[in-house]
Amino acid sequence: MGRESTLDQLAAIRSRRYYGWSIVGTLAVTELISFGVLYYAFAALLVPMQAELGWSLTVLAGGFSVALLVSGLVAPLVGRWLDRHGARLLMTTGSVVATLAVLAWSRVETIPGYFAVWVVIGLAMSAVFYEPAFAVLTTWFDRLRGRALLALTVAGGLASTVFLPLTDLLARSLGWRDALVVLAVILAAGTIGPHLLVLRRRPEDLGLRPDGSPVDPPVDSTDVAADAVAPQAVAGHDARSAMREPAFWWLVSAFVLSTLTSVAVTVHLLAYLTEQGHPGTFAALVAGAYGLFSVTGRVVMTGAGRFIPRSRMTVIVFGGQAVAVVALVTLGSWPAGVVLFIVLFGASTGALTLTRATLVADFFGRRAYGEISGTISLFTTLSRASAPVGAGIAYGLAGGYVPVFGMLAATAVLATVAVAMAERRRVPVPVSPVLARSG
Repeated sequence: MGRESTLDQLAAIRSRRYYGWSIVGTLAVTELISFGVLYYAFAALLVPMQAELGWSLTVLAGGFSVALLVSGLVAPLVGRWLDRHGARLLMTTGSVVATLAVLAWSRVETIPGYFAVWVVIGLAMSAVFYEPAFAVLTTWFDRLRGRALLALTVAGGLASTVFLPLTDLLARSLGWRDALVVLAVILAAGTIGPHLLVLRRRPEDLGLRPDGSPVDPPVDSTDVAADAVAPQAVAGHDARSAMREPAFWWLVSAFVLSTLTSVAVTVHLLAYLTEQGHPGTFAALVAGAYGLFSVTGRVVMTGAGRFIPRSRMTVIVFGGQAVAVVALVTLGSWPAGVVLFIVLFGASTGALTLTRATLVADFFGRRAYGEISGTISLFTTLSRASAPVGAGIAYGLAGGYVPVFGMLAATAVLATVAVAMAERRRVPVPVSPVLARSG
């Protein structure tokens, strides 16, 4: 009787729409709002904040940089929590903290208070941005992971499109302080409840495998719950064993170098194009097209992934970024060369967002995805923070942008070599006894 009841439950689960897609839809909305309020709104509020507070742009931008640095430093700890407890409590708490921090931001009067607010916002970023969201979707999807991540990152990619003009409108109508209050209300209403009510730890808790396939019931139905939630039911390396593998450090090198390239190029692109003699309107148009091709690259990568092996697609994506920067250095004085650059650079850099999420799972499995991904995020955050300053220093030493962008082309090529080496040094993902028995 117990076994028949279990089979009936599994049949009912099979007949329903896979719950993972509800999680995808929820995270798409919450990432759109979280990025819009915590990341992009700052740019729209920078000028009115400076006008009222009288602080330098260095001070104002420094708070934002502190938040990004803090989010990267705590990423490994966040990842460890995700692996052990799931994302529901973390992301819900992060949304609450983010809301309170944005309200505090709206009332800052002193520089120390301003920086304290951004430290808290950085902690909230680590709990609600892509890293925990990627960990959730990696847990719930395998074969369909690319499609789920595409839906999430396309929504996140629209955050600037929605919230930059919205924040600017609110600031002009209400002032920057009241604009932040409105944004805090949007953040609270759009993220706290959805994170609390919709997120679940993993599909095995519902008697499912990733993508929605039912788990075969064990002979003794009383073991269903234990097998569904047992730690060994999730395949993969633990964090320590992953970090002992050369493939892990090759991956770290690849993402550090590609992040250094993409951030430095993006920040200094307008200045480089102006130095090359292009009109300011053309340079701005090219820079604005980056977002469009970034989303396009994610769509193309997901579609092509059905026909091209992931390992080969990974090298293609990294190589695309390298070819783009080389094209900018060698053909950047011609408009056609710049257009070629922005198409390749936008598409490849956008696709790298998906590549990062899928590679960690492909190389090391789901068991310690959060901690492994968070550790990589720590290194890439340091790279992201140092890239604009490093490129500026190199510009001062070289006396122009051409040598700087030549070095960035070299780092992009090295990133491609590093990810190719990671593919060569990849080791099989351990399969748990439960999965081996039921597969």
